[in-house]
Amino acid sequence: MNTTLVEQKQAIRGFGWIRRLYHWVLSWADSPWAAWVLLVLAFAEASFFPIPPDVLLIALCLGKPGRSLWYAVVCSVGSIAGAAAGYWIGLNFFEVAGRPILEFYGAMSRYAQVQELYQTWDVLAVMVAGFTPIPFKVFTIAAGVFELNFSTFLGAALVSRAARFLLVAALIWWNGPQIRDFIERYFNWLTWVFTALLLGGFVVLKYAM
Repeated sequence: MNTTLVEQKQAIRGFGWIRRLYHWVLSWADSPWAAWVLLVLAFAEASFFPIPPDVLLIALCLGKPGRSLWYAVVCSVGSIAGAAAGYWIGLNFFEVAGRPILEFYGAMSRYAQVQELYQTWDVLAVMVAGFTPIPFKVFTIAAGVFELNFSTFLGAALVSRAARFLLVAALIWWNGPQIRDFIERYFNWLTWVFTALLLGGFVVLKYAM
């Protein structure tokens, strides 16, 4: 469920409790504690929480475009810390906590896909994870299960998640509220295009070197 706004709303229409959670997240946009909530939300989403931080990040950036890049940094820091927590869950507590989390969100089928990605691309799959609509928590928990190099894992997660959040913030800072509908409608398509270009670059490097 690592989608944004419109697609997120469509995905949760049949689940009242998640819809209420979604609106609760948005309710923090006008709070003086909003940046701290964004930090905690980004942390939680990377390891167990269903609502992506993009929801609150976009609302905050639209409210204060001049602070957009700062909010993106806060979101990135929280997400990387959450990625470390997800890795720890997968490494040490998969059967106790990791599997129940993935099963709760019906993400075990995605877990199998992520396993194949790691077998093919190793830690480069983490960079893809930061952009794709596959829930990021699936990648972070799986990274611990498969014992990817922790430092390399965090570095890859930092690059991909920071790039994602900075992209959102930069678009809003550059074009303000006018960009909102565009982000809501096309953000996931843009992330898939970026992912395809990223993988294409790796393929070119692999066969050109």
